[in-house]
Amino acid sequence: MENVEIARILDELGDVLEIQGENPFRVRAYRNAARTIRGHGTPFRKLVEEGADLTGLPGIGKEMAAHIRELVETGKLGRHEEALRSIPPELLEFIRIPGLGPKRAKQLWEELGITTVSALQEACEQGRLSRLKGFGEKIQKNILEGIESYRSQQGRFKLSDADQYVLPLKAYMEKAPGVERIEVAGSYRRRKETVGDIDILAVAREAGPVMEHFVAYPGVAKVQSAGDTRGTVFLGSGLQVDLRILPRESFGAALAYFTGSKEHNIRIRRLAIDRGLRVSEYGVFRVGKGAKTAGGRGQKGGKDEADLGPSLGRFVAGREESEVYKAVGLPWIPPELREDRGEIEAAQQNALPHLIELRDLRGDLQMHSTWSDGQNTIEEMAVACKARNYEYLAITDHSKAVSVAGGLDAERLRKQWKEIEKVAERHEGIRILKGMEIDILSDGSLDLEDALLEKLDIVLVAVHSKFNLPPAQQTERILKALQHPRVQIFGHPTGRILNRRGPIAFDMDEVLSCAAELGVAMELNAHPDRLDLMDLHLMEARRRGVKVVINTDAHRVEDLDLIRYGVEQARRGWLGREHVLNTLPLGEFLKALRR
Repeated sequence: MENVEIARILDELGDVLEIQGENPFRVRAYRNAARTIRGHGTPFRKLVEEGADLTGLPGIGKEMAAHIRELVETGKLGRHEEALRSIPPELLEFIRIPGLGPKRAKQLWEELGITTVSALQEACEQGRLSRLKGFGEKIQKNILEGIESYRSQQGRFKLSDADQYVLPLKAYMEKAPGVERIEVAGSYRRRKETVGDIDILAVAREAGPVMEHFVAYPGVAKVQSAGDTRGTVFLGSGLQVDLRILPRESFGAALAYFTGSKEHNIRIRRLAIDRGLRVSEYGVFRVGKGAKTAGGRGQKGGKDEADLGPSLGRFVAGREESEVYKAVGLPWIPPELREDRGEIEAAQQNALPHLIELRDLRGDLQMHSTWSDGQNTIEEMAVACKARNYEYLAITDHSKAVSVAGGLDAERLRKQWKEIEKVAERHEGIRILKGMEIDILSDGSLDLEDALLEKLDIVLVAVHSKFNLPPAQQTERILKALQHPRVQIFGHPTGRILNRRGPIAFDMDEVLSCAAELGVAMELNAHPDRLDLMDLHLMEARRRGVKVVINTDAHRVEDLDLIRYGVEQARRGWLGREHVLNTLPLGEFLKALRR
């Protein structure tokens, strides 16, 4: 059982306890433990196997440690199963809908008898919710929109969650008898924000033992099929995994084919046709005149060439991906770019971007400490950043409007500055910048006095409330904030939370135009729950000359490692190091931030 699954069960137990009206501190204990587990770098199954003392970790007491051991050793938690029997099982689905939570879910169940999403949708459409205390027309409308968003995301896994399932499985498959090579393809390899299923490709002398090894994986809950060279299983989380075992000479072609995207593959097939070639998962083949059957051009019988097997003609290439691209006259194209968004044309012109790499970053400009809702001190965060070879970091605790996160008022902010100065004296070789994540209030003003704004090194502004303002009003609010002369960075601009909350509605074109004109940088929030900005917005920012900063929004030391997800997202947005401000040395960086 992986960390993400342990955390999910503890979170779910906390939700049930809240529905039952349990003590809020007890509910919070489960959620704090889940947060620690989800963000921990070491698998808890390994910690349990090694007999580690789990109670030394934040939020893990004796009872919680016992729960974790039970989950690792048995795959289930008796307390969790007992709690689930006390409520309709579908009720937990409500909580995943934006606009609902455990308290409202309980109210809908007890007062209207609603226990399914379909019944909830029907009640909203009939206007029945607006008659309940605490519900109104606006909330009812938001719930309907939330249902639509929830359904569109069902069956998709956040990239970081997929990593926790895929990486152990890949390591397990690498030990299969006779395996020579294993790679994971699909949208996972393209590093999309969410993935629907996983494609694993293997090369082996004999397929049988590899397939047997695959279906015997301890995390498998259901074997859908297990043929000679193809198999499909479902993990306990519901994630579908497909395995294909291939001959060595076809591996590169299959890796390109199953990495996709579909649109990218169609363009490659058309290029192949123009050269008298045919590309499939089996390889690149030379075909006779008039045999143009791929990419929707000159098809006969409508059969996809991928199903025809290796009898497609004379084998030309396919052992490595680079051979496939070379055969159609292109250099190898990084997987993150394979979305048919201009990468083919750029490759033809030898103008593919030199994409940013993790090692290019020199600092992280959004993180939180114990002064607001962070779990580590300023000193601990600074030491951790120095260990990652950063030249600088910014402490950006919340402003006072975010009271639930312990936002800082003017007096506490001044005290924090003194602590930063003391910590800085003890740690040479890294610059600790005084920053703040400042709320953009509903009228576009900032949640901090100008006199204090002037003294900050980093002024990062963000929206944390009034997400449902009309688009024109939301746009006006953001533009007003960006026009403040001290604003340097617009943090997590769309405010989305993947699989939980959609982006706020505003005119991104206007905001990017304003940022370009004023020299305000857009944040790429690397936290895998956000990955905000999305890839298409990053491409547009690049086109307009808007600079980007990649930050983790870390709330503890371990979160600093999430920066890799931001780099992957930046690569999907065609960003090189020249487009990202925190690749610059300190002096150049501070100069580039000036308005």
